[in-house]
Amino acid sequence: MNNNIVLEARGLGKTYQDGQIKVEVLKDVDLTLAAGELIAVIGASGIGKSTLLHLLGGLDKYTAGEVRIQGHEWNQQSEVQRCHLRNEKVGFVYQLHHLLPEFNVLENVCMPLLIAGEKLAAAEEKAADILEKVGLTHRLRHRIGELSGGERQRTAIARALVKRPACVLADEPTGNLDQRTAEKVYEIFVELNRAYKTSLIMVTHDMRLAERLEKVYHIVDKKLERQR
Repeated sequence: MNNNIVLEARGLGKTYQDGQIKVEVLKDVDLTLAAGELIAVIGASGIGKSTLLHLLGGLDKYTAGEVRIQGHEWNQQSEVQRCHLRNEKVGFVYQLHHLLPEFNVLENVCMPLLIAGEKLAAAEEKAADILEKVGLTHRLRHRIGELSGGERQRTAIARALVKRPACVLADEPTGNLDQRTAEKVYEIFVELNRAYKTSLIMVTHDMRLAERLEKVYHIVDKKLERQR
């Protein structure tokens, strides 16, 4: 295996069974993500962009082809192994942040570390460090409901990156933000990419954002095509 390749899809396809009807969403998708690479995926709503991220990140099982995360083929793993790989190798950021409102910012970012078995003191130190990098040191003890939209998304990014995963999969991470805040979130992604060499695949409708990443793909006729 090429140690520079973080994520690789070959002949990837997904078909859903809707009663007696088979619905093909993706087919023959090939994609290689190198260490530290920044990739955008664009396309119309409902065309399969989120499905692609779910397959790449092991959240859903594909019906054709294969996906390997640092050499581990998702569909060959047990559910326990899939959960372990996701927690160790992949960070997820969504348009809706999916933070836990009953916990404060620091506690939310600690969660992946605690799930992995780290001691509380060590988890809090790592969480505080990355929260400093995203500019939220002054918000550590605040509940999620007390944050602005941009602060919530920065918290979600910190949570996704706190374990320094091999890659981050971001699904419209700036979709609910105004342009100025979206720009700040983009800058944070780039800064953390430089600091941690974490790869990024970002699904976005924002062409200004997509064009600033290293490669741009779009989904056409259920296939992934390189645009730039």
